[in-house]
Amino acid sequence: MEEIQYILRESIRPYVNCIMVSESSNQKGHYELPIYADGYPGIMFQQSAKGFYLQPRDKKLSELFLYGQTLEPITLESEGEYQFVVLQLYPFASKYLLGVDPRELNDDCYDLLQLNNLDAKKYHQKLLSANELSQKIEIISDLVEELIEVHQVPEDDRIQQAIKLVVESEGKVRVKEICDEIYLTERTLERNFQQQIGLSPKQFAKIIQFQTSLNKLNQTEYDNLTHVGLDSGFTDQSHFIRVFKHYTGQTPSFYLKNTALAQ
Repeated sequence: MEEIQYILRESIRPYVNCIMVSESSNQKGHYELPIYADGYPGIMFQQSAKGFYLQPRDKKLSELFLYGQTLEPITLESEGEYQFVVLQLYPFASKYLLGVDPRELNDDCYDLLQLNNLDAKKYHQKLLSANELSQKIEIISDLVEELIEVHQVPEDDRIQQAIKLVVESEGKVRVKEICDEIYLTERTLERNFQQQIGLSPKQFAKIIQFQTSLNKLNQTEYDNLTHVGLDSGFTDQSHFIRVFKHYTGQTPSFYLKNTALAQ
């Protein structure tokens, strides 16, 4: 999956982190995209000869859906030609855009064609008719704008501030430090975080810490797994391996070996 340079509309920037695309014209190809926890949900439009499936559940996905937080390693699979566009959302966005409990979306996908408060099918038809990726991005951006309008998203939220603190610290900030910074009790922060993100603050911080280690692991400047773990804030090598395996199903060394073979 490739992150592309595209100027986001001002109206959706508070909710959309980036845009990612992938496509293939290989009619005999088999596509597998491993999805690891990163703390970010997203809206995806996909077209495939035989459809996209969520594994290991073997669930066929809608062509237009929102995926929630990923806690267990999953894979998107497709056969033959495919194309997809993803608008990666900020962690709080699924709650604000859909008005649903984000905990219901953990490790799952929400079929946007089933929305009752707006006509998502009209966007779906436009997407099917569009030929260029830029057109499809504009159409999905239109959908996000209407979702914002329908749910009257609040502009100021201390949970957004908490998320920023966690991300900027690469998951190393303590819950008490967050509470002191945004003037919330730990109990209130926990409750609001669960309601708006679908995770506890500690879970979210652990995911961001894991993603930091994953990014470092993919950098050629790191040739020692112990250094990666320690630089990512893990207490020791065994702690790093345990967390990494939880989110990927692989040890860091096994992940590196598979990545090298795939290149």
